[in-house]
Amino acid sequence: MSNKANTTANAPTGERFDYVIVGAGAAGAILANRLSENGKFSVCLLESGPTDWHPFLHIPAGFIKTLFNPAFTWPFETEASEMTNGRRIPVPQGRTLGGSTSINGLVYNRGQHADYDGWEALGNKGWSFADVLPYFKRSELRTGGDDLYRGRGGELPVSDIDWIHPLCEAFIAGAEGIGIPRNPDYNGATQEGVGYFQRTISRGWRMSTSNTFLRAAKQRKNLSVRTNAQATRVLFDGKRAIGVEYAIKRDINSKRNVLANKEVILCCGAINTPRLLQLSGVGAATHLQQLGIPLVHHLPGVGEHLSDHYSVRLVARVNCSTMNELVTGVNLGMQIARWTFKRPSIMALSPSLVHYFWKSRPELASADLQGVFAPASYREGYVGMLDSFPGITAGVWQHRPESLGYVRIKSAQPFEDPVIQPNYLTHENDRRVLIDGIRLARKLLQTAELKQFVENETLPGAALTSDDELLDFARRFGVSSYHLNGTAHMGPQSDPLAVVDDQLRVHGLQSLRIADSSVMPKMPSANICAATMMIGEKASDLILQKTIGA
Repeated sequence: MSNKANTTANAPTGERFDYVIVGAGAAGAILANRLSENGKFSVCLLESGPTDWHPFLHIPAGFIKTLFNPAFTWPFETEASEMTNGRRIPVPQGRTLGGSTSINGLVYNRGQHADYDGWEALGNKGWSFADVLPYFKRSELRTGGDDLYRGRGGELPVSDIDWIHPLCEAFIAGAEGIGIPRNPDYNGATQEGVGYFQRTISRGWRMSTSNTFLRAAKQRKNLSVRTNAQATRVLFDGKRAIGVEYAIKRDINSKRNVLANKEVILCCGAINTPRLLQLSGVGAATHLQQLGIPLVHHLPGVGEHLSDHYSVRLVARVNCSTMNELVTGVNLGMQIARWTFKRPSIMALSPSLVHYFWKSRPELASADLQGVFAPASYREGYVGMLDSFPGITAGVWQHRPESLGYVRIKSAQPFEDPVIQPNYLTHENDRRVLIDGIRLARKLLQTAELKQFVENETLPGAALTSDDELLDFARRFGVSSYHLNGTAHMGPQSDPLAVVDDQLRVHGLQSLRIADSSVMPKMPSANICAATMMIGEKASDLILQKTIGA
């Protein structure tokens, strides 16, 4: 379906496709599937990483081995800051087919209905909860819940946990005892409550967007999927995007072009999308001129408005068996055997098993905290690093942080990591909410139902009680939840920092759209993977409706 471009003087040459998509992650894989499924359009999908060949990318528990593996991730780190006690915080992003859906924590969480109504209220027509719900449902293959909210025929299986630990039940019962209701479906009518997470796991296997949306689509003749192909620049003819320059395996001498007859669509994520735009001459004019990058279009919001969930985890030692003892020796062998025979096993678990969504203060209209619980103790609160003793972990973060940061390239070198500064906890309200969240997590670990199992709190330790002490703990041990978003956020032209309009078209440019977490105008009250997949689904309709109507 591709052909060599006709050449004119000084015009870039390369293969032509109707659509060129950059990034095969949560949204990009869905877009490649949807835009190619009717057979009318040729599509080229560029992925900077390799194929998702490694078994650990498909076994849910394999995230421990892949999350920080540079073979399959961008091993990004934030800049150090006062509010992280001078630490650089790892913020890895997926770099393989499926993107971060191939390495993430597998949680399926849409957020609150009001999140999306808020997006529309900011001037983004068509992004209310009623508008986006059909796109959540389109992707989803779900048993259980209300048909009004849940999808039945999609490609993405969303399952319930089948491995139940007594400590999880004790935690949930304790939460109910202090007034947090049990909620069997936080992706249904309301989010608030406590219960078990829903996961993108089916029959013991991780269901990434590569497994669910790309596997069959890759066989289509009108879809070309190119791995180890890192985009280095969007190509422009004046203000019109006409293609993408990319390099094979980060070799600067291997650069080649693919050209787009209709549109270029960036699905690179909240770090790589603004980086690619800035490398291409789209961003704040002063910044780009300082780096010697020719300006294509002044758009000061590119890379600004970065938001992330900053999480802390409390750890307690317990007097009974936990997951810590199941990951070594004979016990691990038994768990692998159970997984092999499709029996409940720790091999098919997400890192967090139980959720709680609740309010930091009773007078609030909706939950502003998300918490997680696992019958495992993580060393220094870092998921994937298990303690040597039996323990439990309760984590917490603020749903909708007000602290905003930025992503900015350091040079015109396409393979140099950008500056990433989320400015965690710089807003006073974020500090207050997180301190309240730590107190709630501690209260949940001390309920009558759970107290019989708890020997002592090892992190942060019972001696730390004041607001200042708890904030200092958060500064020393807090980590990213890997929910970065907002760096090319959606908004009307009256918003001076908006990068795309409500059709996901880049302001001031033609034939260029963005469809990934970077377009989120506000942080959803959730892990962001489900919302990013929804953006991919909606983007496909916006693009196809334009094409069919033209």
